[in-house]
Amino acid sequence: MNLFNCKFNKTLFTNHLPPRHTSLYNPRATRSSVRFSSESTHRVKLAESLQSETLKLLEWPAVCRQLSAFTSTSMGFAAAQSAVIPVGKTPEESGKLLSQTSAAVAVPRPLDFSGIEDVSPIVNASIAGGVLSIRELCSVKRTLGAARFLLQQLEEIASLNDFSDRYSPLKEILHNCDFLVELEQKIEFCIDCSFSAILDRASEDLEIIRSERKRNMENLESLLKQLSTQVFQGGGFDRPLVTKRRSRMCVAVRASHRSLLPNAVILDTSSSGSTYFMEPKEAVELNNMEVKLSSSERIEEQTILSLLTSEIAESNMKIKHLLDRILEIDLAFARAAHAQWIGGACPALSSRNCNNSQSELLSIDVEGIRHPLLLESSLRNLSTDVSPRSPDLDQGNGVMNFKTKSRARFPVPIDIKVGHGTKVVVISGPNTGGKTASMKTLGLASMMLKAGMYLPAQNQPRLPWFDLILADIGDQQSLEQSLSTFSGHISRLREILEVASRESLVLIDEIGSGTDPSEGVALSESILQYLKDRVNLAVITTHYADLTRLKEKDNRFETAATEFSLETLQPTYRILWGSKGESNALNIAKSMGFDERIIDQAVLWVNKLTPDKQQEQKGLLYRSLIEERDRLEYQAMEVASLHSDIMNIYNEINKEAQDLEGREAAIKAKETHEIQQEVRTVKNEIHTIVEKFESQLRNASADEINPLVKKAESAIASIVEAHQPSKDFLFREIGQSQYTPQVGEQVYVKTFGNKLATVVEEPGDDDSILVQYGKIRVRVDKRSIRPIPADASSSAAVLKTQVQRIRSLRDLGGLSKASKNQQDSYGPVLQTSKNTIDLRGLRVEDASHQLNMAIDSRAPNSVLFVIHGMGTGVVKESAHKLLRDHPRVVKFEQESPMNYGCTVAYIK
Repeated sequence: MNLFNCKFNKTLFTNHLPPRHTSLYNPRATRSSVRFSSESTHRVKLAESLQSETLKLLEWPAVCRQLSAFTSTSMGFAAAQSAVIPVGKTPEESGKLLSQTSAAVAVPRPLDFSGIEDVSPIVNASIAGGVLSIRELCSVKRTLGAARFLLQQLEEIASLNDFSDRYSPLKEILHNCDFLVELEQKIEFCIDCSFSAILDRASEDLEIIRSERKRNMENLESLLKQLSTQVFQGGGFDRPLVTKRRSRMCVAVRASHRSLLPNAVILDTSSSGSTYFMEPKEAVELNNMEVKLSSSERIEEQTILSLLTSEIAESNMKIKHLLDRILEIDLAFARAAHAQWIGGACPALSSRNCNNSQSELLSIDVEGIRHPLLLESSLRNLSTDVSPRSPDLDQGNGVMNFKTKSRARFPVPIDIKVGHGTKVVVISGPNTGGKTASMKTLGLASMMLKAGMYLPAQNQPRLPWFDLILADIGDQQSLEQSLSTFSGHISRLREILEVASRESLVLIDEIGSGTDPSEGVALSESILQYLKDRVNLAVITTHYADLTRLKEKDNRFETAATEFSLETLQPTYRILWGSKGESNALNIAKSMGFDERIIDQAVLWVNKLTPDKQQEQKGLLYRSLIEERDRLEYQAMEVASLHSDIMNIYNEINKEAQDLEGREAAIKAKETHEIQQEVRTVKNEIHTIVEKFESQLRNASADEINPLVKKAESAIASIVEAHQPSKDFLFREIGQSQYTPQVGEQVYVKTFGNKLATVVEEPGDDDSILVQYGKIRVRVDKRSIRPIPADASSSAAVLKTQVQRIRSLRDLGGLSKASKNQQDSYGPVLQTSKNTIDLRGLRVEDASHQLNMAIDSRAPNSVLFVIHGMGTGVVKESAHKLLRDHPRVVKFEQESPMNYGCTVAYIK
């Protein structure tokens, strides 16, 4: 009996109805509950509608389309394109999504999602009662195997890493899944997916039918071949031809020779009528059997396909659950790739209660965030070898870090700082200053956090979790509904106030606009006073100065302003927290050539309308504060950069200084091993010569003994001489104690593995010498250094003399004593990442441009290391020509006698 015969037994499926329950009927309670349920349902539907409209206003679908470029499956691509990616319904769910993204970022290599297909339509077809095709069954089999392989990849990566717990959020997604291995094995047992054919072993009946059909077909073909040969020999056709017509095997015969097959049945004729396709009477029974067996085979194959289909229908819930988990894994890796593309930072959820720590004083603390859609256009304009695919074209996994690219014009980053007690933020400032864009950026950042995405910001941004993000942005005018601009805004605000909760974020653009200013201010203030007690945070933009003064009465209000440069009369797109914005309309009008008499009259009106009449003093104070802030920010950046350089040098020194004794012992052990190996080699060579000499000596005559002795002695002497140290080495070892290096001299340092280093200070009383190796300065024992061999030092000296002679001829009359004294003030030449420019791989024009910018940015009396490499020498020649002609370059020289790929330039 076949193995799978018992597995495909016909079973009946019955649906069990749930048991009935009795309940008491209370009409009054029923009416009350129905009314409450109706109100609750209306509020939920309204909240969903407003949330959906808000996401469109914030352009959330466009951010999801960004994400779709990094998906690996058709399910993930479709979900991201239609903006139905998972979003946390609670802070815990959002935290779980973020942990999955962080785990995917830490995975060292991308997972292989090949073989995974969206088989949900196939599963639905099986539930509907259809019979799946071989191709569809193979798609299910491949998907099940590929899903199991995903978990194997994750477990393999975790086993190779010491911090395997970091991948647990990803492994947990698939750990409790049923991969339906038995179903996969059944399909594999029954179907050969490589040839899309059902195998004989699928059932015993199929195997018997195919065996009988094969034997019958062999008999039929043998008979027809014999008859067609007789027809050919009788001149009935050009060649023996056996073919099939109307599902029956037959022989081709000329119409004029049909008598060669007496009592044969004509199945078909050629288009010209000259050829008959005839079924001989001897083949009728065999053809009948072929038709019967073929029909039985099809019926049995359909039975097998039907049984496999029913297996899939029974497992439909498990398959769909597995597809959901695969989609979750795919989107986690898509979020990780998107995070690397935007150079994102992992956001943190701010606590609900204010703590005393400095980091928890702010409810929202986001530094240097850029709008993701504005950032996308900048990233796509970069010319780079590794770039993400366009979401409109394909669905690959491209990864790029924009921080390494400096030529693209990136959007201006903004800081968002909101304290724990703040409930309403009023942003004011001129039009086109970035108020609305900043508000949208906050809304998108909150939504990205809920969806487990990294933010395009610096450090670690911190935001609260909002249950609803509700926005009123843009013109709500509707001619169809007879709504004016003001009516449209008021209608939407009414709906927002109806559904907003204490965990909601409300964004309102130009509140109270479109009506009488005095009434607009009154209504706006009333709305803000209402919101401060009922939402987590409300951010509004306005031109009403009265709203910016609410902070003076209630500390739950905060003000912010978009910065405006009075020098360029252009917005800087930065947010100044705690400031009040000014429209600057008169300054802009004056800069555009407006009649000064009109401007003066407008200034008089402003002075009459403004209560305190201190515009000029406020403007001067504001500008001075801005300048002071810019100066302090610049100093802070300089200090941070200096601190970073110091820490980098410290870390490099610390890394090089670790386990010096252990490395020295390892070098000594290696040298000892090499010497022992060399001694063994010499012994073996001498032993071979002695054995050869003794062998020749036995058969040699008296006259041949002396030549043999001399030959053996000569061979042994040559071996000894070949393995002796050189005279220069012996001289260095003997005169090591008397050798005293000079400042600026290059020497070999034994503790560095006999690497070249430069002497910085003369030897001290304790026989220690300060040397510089790369970026590291360290004191070493005088006994651990040795000089460069005489031939190398002399050649270096000759080369240096020639270079200096050429320079002196070129710069004759061009350098004064003052410039000479200036050159002496450069101090030790120390290469760091700040004073180094790498031109390798660039074209000549790009290299010249980069070098010019580097020279211009260097401070006076500094050095610049120019790495141009050797190659064809074109970049090096261009760099030297630019250095020779540049007015700020005092001189330039090769970095070291042994390094022709780097040039040191001395800047005035």
